[in-house]
Amino acid sequence: MRILGIDPGFGTMGYGVVERDERGNCSAVDYGVVKTPKEESFPVRLCILEEGVRKLIEKYEPKEISLEELFFGKNITTGIAVAHARGVILLTANKFCGKIFEYKPAQIKQAITGYGNAEKRQMQLVVASLLHLKEIPRPDDAADALAVALCHAYTNRFAQLFNVR
Repeated sequence: MRILGIDPGFGTMGYGVVERDERGNCSAVDYGVVKTPKEESFPVRLCILEEGVRKLIEKYEPKEISLEELFFGKNITTGIAVAHARGVILLTANKFCGKIFEYKPAQIKQAITGYGNAEKRQMQLVVASLLHLKEIPRPDDAADALAVALCHAYTNRFAQLFNVR
């Protein structure tokens, strides 16, 4: 099963595409970022994100899409822009795939490292190890998106094994 993981962002949206085989083994298909230029207007940047998500879905044909839930840090202004971006991402994902799953940051960390408060560097190392990558995926947004995809691959697999709906 092919899973598209997304780390939502307004200036930089990370994506990671993971393939899970019938035995539950995962491999990275691709990863990277969709960037929106700072000099563009807010609506144009949202359109760039929409186009980026649509192209990723068309190219990789994921069966399911997983996203990190919004986490508000100290900067509420940035959080609002990311919330707008998430809305566009969710709308596009729903229109072109329909199977969307969301995970809190602590859930992702727990699924990947076994510890819900894992540090970013630890997460990156484990993601690289689980996907048999020679180095940590860059930029950080791409590594985060791969972690979201892996979280879903592992979480969803157990739900299927135990017939949880």
